[in-house]
Amino acid sequence: MNDDLQLAAIREKKRRELEKRLAGDKPMTAGVRVLNQENFAGVVASEKNLVIDFWAPWCGPCRMVAPVIEELAAVYAGRVTFAKCNTDENQEIAAHFGISAIPTLFFCQNGQLVNRVAGALPRPHLEEEMKRSFQL
Repeated sequence: MNDDLQLAAIREKKRRELEKRLAGDKPMTAGVRVLNQENFAGVVASEKNLVIDFWAPWCGPCRMVAPVIEELAAVYAGRVTFAKCNTDENQEIAAHFGISAIPTLFFCQNGQLVNRVAGALPRPHLEEEMKRSFQL
């Protein structure tokens, strides 16, 4: 194997390891549900107040928002459900909702989209969007 092929193989292995570490293998992390093609519609329909974080493991701003989502999930447990949807793994969902920038956050109430924001919002702004969307 030549040096270029070896280097490409090492890079690919490291990329997969990083994605796995960032995405995690758990169906729920720190009170945040993981959405996919199979459970997306059911979760959206069943939750009174739901914040969905559309993200990807390679996205720097998404990694900045992740701890804020986890903090808010703990603070608002029982009043707001938080979920993440990996756009790389769920491209059909992302295409259906026109997700063209990540992170994008959806605020759904009783199965209906009531607000949508794109970008890495700081915690105070994200919390304000939640309060406005859900009348908290």
